[in-house]
Amino acid sequence: MRIDIEKVARLARIKLSEEEKLIFGNQLEQILTYMEQLNRLDTQGVEPTSHAIPIFNIFREDEVRPSIPREEVLGIAPSQEDGHFKVPRIIE
Repeated sequence: MRIDIEKVARLARIKLSEEEKLIFGNQLEQILTYMEQLNRLDTQGVEPTSHAIPIFNIFREDEVRPSIPREEVLGIAPSQEDGHFKVPRIIE
């Protein structure tokens, strides 16, 4: 398996010295050889996963609960108008 490391470097928009081309080329070949080994594994009957261990949502379910009355909240606001908070304009 011969990899055109110059093409990969050009696609990544990086300049490599001749020594770096040799080093990275060898490393990339080792990675691809390992990937070939993984591709030879029999994965029939193995369900695809996105995580190595099961992950569960730990958030609580949404539920409607009573909240602070609007009048009480607006009563402690520095400024309010027509049942809404009134804030200084920040966009012209």
